[in-house]
Amino acid sequence: VLVYEVYVYTGARLGAETDSNVYINLIGTRGDAGKRKLHRSKNNNVKFRHGQMDIFYIKAVSLGDLEKVLISHDGAGPGNGWFLDKIVIKHKEGEEAQEVVFPCNRWLDECQDDGKTERELTANSKYFVKLSQQWRVQVKTYGDSPEPRECKRTVVIYGSKGKSDEVLLTPQAPGHVCFLPRAIDEFIVETGDLGDVYKIRISCDDVPAFEGWHLESFHLEDLHTKQRLNFDCNCWLTLNGEDKELVKEFPAVTEDQKTLPVYKYVVSVHTGDRWGAGTFANVNITLYGKRGDTGVRKLHTSLIRGQKFQRNKVDSFLVEAVSLSHLQKVVIGHDGEGYGAGMYLKMVTVKESQDSDKEWVFPLWNWLDTHLGLCETVCEIVTFGKRLTLSPKVSDVNMKSPGLWIMDVTGSDLSNEEDPICLSLIFYGNLSCKKLPLEVTGKTIQIKDELAGIGSIYKVQVTGPHSEPKQPWHLDLLHMKHTGTKEEMHLAFDCWFNPKEDKCVELPALYADQEPLPVVEYAIHLHTGDLKKADATGEAYLCIQGEKSDSGKRWLNLKNKLITFARGQVEIFNIKSVYLGKLNQVLVGFKSLKKDEWFLEKIVIKEVSYPFSEHVFVHNNWINKRFQKDFVEVAIPLKETSVTSLPTKDFDTKSRGRWQTWVQCSQVPEDVPDIQVVAFGRKGKSPAQKVQNLSDNPFLLTIGDIGDITKLSFVLSGPSLRRGIKLHKLQLKDMDTKQELGFHTEAPYLFGEDGSETVTELATVRPDKPPLREVLYSIIVHTGTLPASGTDAEVFITVFGEQGDSCKRRLRHSNFERGQVCISEMRAVDLGQLIKIHVEHHNAGYGAGWYLDQIVIHESGKTEDQYVFFCQQWLDSGVGDAQMERTLK
Repeated sequence: VLVYEVYVYTGARLGAETDSNVYINLIGTRGDAGKRKLHRSKNNNVKFRHGQMDIFYIKAVSLGDLEKVLISHDGAGPGNGWFLDKIVIKHKEGEEAQEVVFPCNRWLDECQDDGKTERELTANSKYFVKLSQQWRVQVKTYGDSPEPRECKRTVVIYGSKGKSDEVLLTPQAPGHVCFLPRAIDEFIVETGDLGDVYKIRISCDDVPAFEGWHLESFHLEDLHTKQRLNFDCNCWLTLNGEDKELVKEFPAVTEDQKTLPVYKYVVSVHTGDRWGAGTFANVNITLYGKRGDTGVRKLHTSLIRGQKFQRNKVDSFLVEAVSLSHLQKVVIGHDGEGYGAGMYLKMVTVKESQDSDKEWVFPLWNWLDTHLGLCETVCEIVTFGKRLTLSPKVSDVNMKSPGLWIMDVTGSDLSNEEDPICLSLIFYGNLSCKKLPLEVTGKTIQIKDELAGIGSIYKVQVTGPHSEPKQPWHLDLLHMKHTGTKEEMHLAFDCWFNPKEDKCVELPALYADQEPLPVVEYAIHLHTGDLKKADATGEAYLCIQGEKSDSGKRWLNLKNKLITFARGQVEIFNIKSVYLGKLNQVLVGFKSLKKDEWFLEKIVIKEVSYPFSEHVFVHNNWINKRFQKDFVEVAIPLKETSVTSLPTKDFDTKSRGRWQTWVQCSQVPEDVPDIQVVAFGRKGKSPAQKVQNLSDNPFLLTIGDIGDITKLSFVLSGPSLRRGIKLHKLQLKDMDTKQELGFHTEAPYLFGEDGSETVTELATVRPDKPPLREVLYSIIVHTGTLPASGTDAEVFITVFGEQGDSCKRRLRHSNFERGQVCISEMRAVDLGQLIKIHVEHHNAGYGAGWYLDQIVIHESGKTEDQYVFFCQQWLDSGVGDAQMERTLK
């Protein structure tokens, strides 16, 4: 009796998790284990969550070599499906250990993929591992390489049957120092059956004081077959050189096979145009193609100047790797923990080199944040396809240039004995749409058509099958090229068409320099009325219409099956469509062979990945009341759209008002000025505290319980500066809740570009919430007309409003003479309704006094709303009450 360790990997797709009961049967050369329920995960409290790996133990009499796995679940209906990435099974029998991988990478869902909730997975020889293959590794270091430091160096070996784990290169003899200059080091490593090895990846840890490693060559020798593989390295692994890379890949050099090329992939990260979209976190990415992956790579040096990953910015990075062939997906993530520490990622684009004219497109249009959107900091993005990086204007395509669209459709193969599979291609343009039949007879089909009169294509839809195929068919790619304009795009549909369904899938057109429309999953809630005989059984479809497009006809029942809408119940259906824009109506079609009447109360539609708004379509009437034989179609207009605030996950802990603070500046004077910072919140403000440094080293800011922080004020304690201090980064992180705040300013200088100001305010930015606006206030000072009313003293003012105060400001106008009206300007974060001001001067002695008549304040350029503060008193140490400061309401 053996113990089989079963590792179940749930995918990272949206909605991949399931609450259904999952069953497994292990099948080997000596029989099977029988159907077993996967009861309790050994490493997680909740099983089968998004992107999660769960471990289960199964005891069974030895099954020999594992060949297949039957995996299934009992979840029926929309929303109960499961996206399974793979299953790995490990066990040990005698002296031999085995690890077998059963790839799946498909849905087990009645409403997705091919509609199956049970799959038979075959042991992929690519991953089949018998821990018996040994390699002699020989590493040669150049003579100019620095003395080695305590730095882990690892290798991953890739072959036609899979890849090894990350293998640590450690000395075989205790105390031996490896990787010395001019040294040749040898190691013995153990892997599984990798097949024909085609590349290796070598990595060094990023540790302090690591100067780098100059690697000359790398050799592998299979100790069983004596096959020897060479890898010409000749490179530095360092963060100090031009490449600044601690990860390098090298192709195998053999006499009988062509050496694979090494590409410097250009990975562009498109940060969205939303408040709080940027991040200061460390971002990493893994590229996956038909020929392996790049491993996790840190995106540390952008080709674009300025702070990385900021709002509405595109940052490009070089990722050097052996050719991956066709790209399929990316996994991107960051280490930012806490609400606001993440980013709003629009998309990732990848091209093979800086000179390449095509790029792969990976759209997301969502938050990567622990408390927002997906509530994840790592996600998998499947490609929409490939587009040109430069092309003619979209308006010219298919409108002015004569020619044809040549369309090549590729998918899974069909045997000669099978009948053709009939599908439809529907091309949506900005003028109209056109439907073309697609008869699948083999692995590649070509269609030619002018697609005249439809204008610029913005999406392509594939529907079917309209025939009764004997087996599912997989659509891989649609390649379109126009013979006149040379416009070209590759749409990666990557989906199955099942005999028992009427499927409808669509992708946006991919044009150069134009953001692709996102594919949105809509959740449709059909409310059947709670009336007598309101329920009905029949066939039904719907079509959602928006300002940009429509979803096409989507069937709610499976092919050749009926659907029942129960009285007083809500049926939920999910459809994916290229973004429709603002929704305006829904078409519902219904036909009942039993002549049932259906009372449809209303339809509520939400976006699954952004469910804070819902669109309500009220019908409150019968459908099919006149017993028509054909479909009755009704158009239901939009009744209302309700919007709630962006949902966020609650904080697990309570804040104690302790914030870690980073300030990074340039153009800082040699004699660093004394700068204080004050935090303002909904419930008050913090005491002034010294800014410890301006060099991006964290320091503690203790602000207490002031509520949600609305702004920070930087106050210059000493004399004015000769020029402003340029601000590059301001970041606050709550040490308890891990919430992170960014800040917005229109002028990125502390104390003005010329250094003449004494206070700079920055408004807090939270995700998807506009910050308080920056306001330029005009301050009009009226000096009285009494004898000796004027003063040459420096005058200071503090303005108080419902949203905080301005901190003490020096009025730069110096002409406070008798009967004069002086106008100064003050830039501050919006104070709201003004309440009072505090005005003062510090000059004592004879003649220094000042008779202030009144001060008028309004927003610059908005004289209709003015705040008047009367004083009509002396500010003089030798007159009246001898006060040199006044509070005016």
